Amino acid sequence: MIAACALGGLMASPAFAQQPAPAPTRQELAGKPWMNTHLSAAERTQLVLKEMTQEEKLRLVMGYFGTDLDGKHYKRPKESLHQSAGFVYGIPRLGIPNQWQTDAGVGVASQRGPNVRERTSLPSGMNTAATWNPEVGFAGGAMIGAEARSSGFNEMLAGGVNLVREPRNGRNFEYGGEDPLLAGTIVGAQIKGIQSNHIISTLKHYALNDQETGRNFLNVEIDDAAARMSDLLAFQIANEQGNPGSVMCSYNRLDGIYACENPYLLNEVLKGDWGFKGFVMSDWGATHSTVQAANNGLDQQSGVPFDKSRYFGDALGEAVANGWVPQKRLDDMAGRVLYAMFEHKLIDDPVTGPKNNIDFAAHAKVTQNDAEEGMVLLKNDNALLPIKTGLKKIAIIGSHADVGVLSGGGSSQVYPVGGMAVKGLGPDSFPGPTVYFPSSPLKAIQARAGGAQVTFNDGSDPAVAARLAASSDLVIVFAHQWTAEAFDVPNLSLPDNQDALIAAVAKANPHTAVVLETGGAVLMPWLKDVGAVLEAWYPGTSGGEAIGRVLFGEVNPSGHLPITFPASEQQLPRPVLDGDPKKPELRFDVNYSEGAAVGYKWFDLKGLKPLFPFGYGLSYTSFSYDGLAAHWADGQLTVSFTIKNTGAVAGKDVAQVYVASPKGSWEAPKRLGAFQKLALKPGESRKVSVKVDPRLLAMYQSKDKTWKIASGEYQVTVARSALDPQASVAVKLPATTVDVNGK
Repeated sequence: MIAACALGGLMASPAFAQQPAPAPTRQELAGKPWMNTHLSAAERTQLVLKEMTQEEKLRLVMGYFGTDLDGKHYKRPKESLHQSAGFVYGIPRLGIPNQWQTDAGVGVASQRGPNVRERTSLPSGMNTAATWNPEVGFAGGAMIGAEARSSGFNEMLAGGVNLVREPRNGRNFEYGGEDPLLAGTIVGAQIKGIQSNHIISTLKHYALNDQETGRNFLNVEIDDAAARMSDLLAFQIANEQGNPGSVMCSYNRLDGIYACENPYLLNEVLKGDWGFKGFVMSDWGATHSTVQAANNGLDQQSGVPFDKSRYFGDALGEAVANGWVPQKRLDDMAGRVLYAMFEHKLIDDPVTGPKNNIDFAAHAKVTQNDAEEGMVLLKNDNALLPIKTGLKKIAIIGSHADVGVLSGGGSSQVYPVGGMAVKGLGPDSFPGPTVYFPSSPLKAIQARAGGAQVTFNDGSDPAVAARLAASSDLVIVFAHQWTAEAFDVPNLSLPDNQDALIAAVAKANPHTAVVLETGGAVLMPWLKDVGAVLEAWYPGTSGGEAIGRVLFGEVNPSGHLPITFPASEQQLPRPVLDGDPKKPELRFDVNYSEGAAVGYKWFDLKGLKPLFPFGYGLSYTSFSYDGLAAHWADGQLTVSFTIKNTGAVAGKDVAQVYVASPKGSWEAPKRLGAFQKLALKPGESRKVSVKVDPRLLAMYQSKDKTWKIASGEYQVTVARSALDPQASVAVKLPATTVDVNGK
């Protein structure tokens, strides 16, 4: 992002003329017709639009960066919040507040600088997706939304739902996994939680922004139906369930046209087919024109000075005056911003500046619960975990586990309360720094280790670490993979010679558990030699405590993978990453020849065996399934079954329903059709009933924009992962057609 400033430098933020008279009070505005809360958001929007001048309409569609850029002659608007992501001027005389925008995803982010804003961080989006629990997603969204409001913000740039097509993507940690149902459901719940605070959340990055390498220049090529059944379906579900006030369009091109001026994405699909009523804002630096962008669906240019020009400033006013952009279109642009502000109560319940009244202790418990429910136990030979009592020596090795836990980098970076656990790591410019939250796994383990001696080694010398391991009863190696916005990892191997470290330690002591703090999938050449593996993702503010509780069995791990872990890069649709990281400015095409067969669907289609399949996750207890039945009635497939906890401890299971089409007529052998997470006590059983969205049983028809379910016998399977079926049943479905929204 900083590099882009060279293109937009020399542009200082404007200073709108002050109102000739003081802004009216809330009491004075109360009698205005558009302030009547009994009217709909659409009605109120039209009423206030009639009162607005042309300059005021233009004011609503231009957004500014909320941080000074030294050397670029850019000063943030004085009304913006320091080191923030964005700001849009309101209309005080009409009771329309400013828009104060914070980067987000896992919390209230802060731009780099001397006075970073310290807030609570959720675990990565990948971790929240791994909970398979929309209630956890909503709770986390509500928490970070509350912190945003308390910090003076009324918009969060959250809601990342891009599918994991490219496991090396540096921003995968922000997103919701590889399946459109899971990603759309979890991210939709987060958006709903954020907006419960009477603020706006975005849904981003729309669309098909699935890698960081060359993100400003690459052109995505994909069949329309395939896009509708994969990436666009994830956005569609998140939009339906979350009702975001804004959608942020992405950097990349689709079929040769930039996403932020792409009439197919913005006008036809989002606003036309899906009926989206809010506004489309550009990503910072993703606006490329005035007339084309405005006419093709962009409603608000964001982040001046990251673009080459103030396209929606004087140039837009001139374009409207000359008829190149119709007046009706400008009214629609401003009206969509107003609609979102009315719909989500930014006008009726305005923020009144930073309050500094955040209950950080209570919020830490929210993020801790998210972390605990999203950690995935990948391996546990001979019940090495949970950690047993009576051990004399425990070795903790690597990844600064003595002081903290890792987070992902870039614009979503939340800075921890109390300061960073480790300073001076990572790039000294964006997307750095590398931030460790001061939640020490070592201290959490020591607090639970009884009389055991717990010793830490930094892992910098594998031989020294191996000697410590050899003299210990149990070894826990912490391994890390820092990922961030603006770059992709070169491969899926752990960096910094960590594979050799783990191999040396495991050779010295087979009673070795590995805790992974990663942005996504990694390779594990040492897997057969270690006793246990726990995927902890980026576990957030209370990550160290959460890891300790899972390792000692205070919490039974219940996370399941929201992505497939490949056995090698050769299994991927594109074994070599598209584009040249050394020459990101060169335009290139990325052809998604796999179509809608993303993730586990690709592996199924090609008969590939992954390292760990989508949906996989172990527990300290066991579960059984019984009584599977599937019933079609009134255009709806309902699946029911009973789950029982057959183990000795309480736990949560994620029951996954997969459906296979007759004669292999889909993009892949099966699709995730529904899921349900349940908490069960030992011996407890519960009947589950879930409904399968008709779109997940159909093929999209681009010609008439419908979803068509073919008649025939479908196989319905309840499973614990994409490769672990528990029971199956056949059900006959009639030929059925539903509209573009599955109705």
